[in-house]
Amino acid sequence: MDTEHYDLLIIGGGINGAGIARDAAGRGLKVLLVEQGDLASATSSASTKLIHGGLRYLEYFEFRLVAEALAERETLLRIAPHIVWPLEFVLPHESHLRPAWMIRAGLFLYDHLGHRMLGFGARSSLPMSKGVRLAGEGYGAGLKPEFERGFVYYDCWVDDARLVVLNACSAAAHGATILTHTRFVSAQREGGDWAATLNGERGSRRVRASAIVNAAGPWVRQVLDEALKIGLPATVRLVKGSHIVVPRIHEGRHAFILQNPDRRVIFMIPYERQFTLVGTTDVPVTRDDYRAKISRKEIEYLCEAASRYAQKPLTPGMVVWSYSGVRPLYDDGSENPSAVTRDYHLLLDSGAEPGAAPLLSVFGGKITTYRKLAEHAMEKLSGRFPGKPAWTHAEPLPGGNLDGRSFRGLLLDYRRRYPRLPKVWLTRVLRRHGALAEEIIGDAREERALGTNFGGGLYERELEYLVKNEWAREAEDVLWRRTKCGLHMTTAQKTAVRDWLAEKA
Repeated sequence: MDTEHYDLLIIGGGINGAGIARDAAGRGLKVLLVEQGDLASATSSASTKLIHGGLRYLEYFEFRLVAEALAERETLLRIAPHIVWPLEFVLPHESHLRPAWMIRAGLFLYDHLGHRMLGFGARSSLPMSKGVRLAGEGYGAGLKPEFERGFVYYDCWVDDARLVVLNACSAAAHGATILTHTRFVSAQREGGDWAATLNGERGSRRVRASAIVNAAGPWVRQVLDEALKIGLPATVRLVKGSHIVVPRIHEGRHAFILQNPDRRVIFMIPYERQFTLVGTTDVPVTRDDYRAKISRKEIEYLCEAASRYAQKPLTPGMVVWSYSGVRPLYDDGSENPSAVTRDYHLLLDSGAEPGAAPLLSVFGGKITTYRKLAEHAMEKLSGRFPGKPAWTHAEPLPGGNLDGRSFRGLLLDYRRRYPRLPKVWLTRVLRRHGALAEEIIGDAREERALGTNFGGGLYERELEYLVKNEWAREAEDVLWRRTKCGLHMTTAQKTAVRDWLAEKA
């Protein structure tokens, strides 16, 4: 069996595992990341696609989390401008749910925390919040006319699954080994190291590692209990969040954040040009429901919540796609799932013997703060890996180095250089790959040179790139994670992608 030695073995290919792998590899560590399925195949591809401070978390006094998230919002705008971009949010006001003074105070605090920019001393690049008349200023498009006043503020949108993949690509570029479809079976401490057993498509293998990070998300407790047999004084609350996608409900570029009578908030976000994304729910689930799917009750809840505001009522029959993810929240004892902290907790187990190999387990977290979580994870492991400075705030993610241009400047440049390539496709491929789109386009100067057109904006050249460079193996990996082309394709077109991948396997 293979007994190769690594500095760090990371369990889990979601945003936290990929972020830690990138950070550690860039500090010179020999890193192995193992993921039992595809990268971002669970929680990290099932978010509301937002990089945000979490306006509603202020009601639960999560000031540190909000401040850190707002600072990270600016960092991610800088290092990943192709997959993270500003989004304007409109909050229609209903005085019987929250008084105007409370919303103004919350937005003032949100602006203030965001513009203070932790550690940088700079101001946010996003505009300040303001009160608006919905009808007179165009912000009421798509809403019932009785909603006359509201508030506007800014956060950011993100392609969540691509954020995970690009972190893994960066980790690999810095020397990390990324193994998908590889299950972590067990590990024991032996002579100052971990001796671990992995099970991949080519059978079992043994590796040794100086430290392990358990970033298994919803499976974090199962890894501790069953694979490592280590008891830690922490439990995880599994909360399902579901989203629906419906035909576009308004033409504006802004999103809506809607107050619900149950005190929750619902987002309606422009999505993939023709659609609107509506979410999310908060439903407690058990350890048997890791792969939970949306229920009829959740669909009805989201349709009803959106229809309280939308001029055209939403019905379950309008749903063209839905997805659900299980959030592995740190159990802080809150009865209400919406009130459970979204902050992360890193628990270090140093073993019973002096010099024993450490184990770091990740509980909770949100996609916005993954990079800071990774830095804090390396701080926790500094006893084993000292003297390695933080660096991920400065280096762009793959494709994010636009040479001083805005994304729009990059797009205009590509349209000038490739006038015979489809304009909509150019926009989409640049949003997915940024400056790396050049590697996909290559010498193509017209559409037919891009290879087979599978439909939905997916061509053979990009499909080949995703398989070669981004660990794509199955149709789901391509159609719903590396891209969202599945939303724009017929059943026959999706089958053609599946057949192509099966032939190449």
